Amino acid sequence: MKITREMIDHVAKLARLKFGERELEGFISQLNEILQYVEKLNELDTSGVPPTSHMFFEKTPMREDKVRDVPSPTDKLIENAPRREENFYVVPRVIE
Repeated sequence: MKITREMIDHVAKLARLKFGERELEGFISQLNEILQYVEKLNELDTSGVPPTSHMFFEKTPMREDKVRDVPSPTDKLIENAPRREENFYVVPRVIE
């Protein structure tokens, strides 16, 4: 299968995209190179290779959840606010 200008024009129209002449030629060339590579891959004998969804079979190491008391940085953060009320930032009204 080879990508043609008509195919690119059709997809561009469906996606409501406009491309210049140079861009169209670039897309056609790049997509045809990709398809050639896929055709080479299709020639490989993979009959003895089981299908996989992941290349690596390592599992994510699990760790125990530990509850810790961490001092709240609220005081340090709120003191840098230009305007505040108690522990809240005051910001300009957006909706009238």
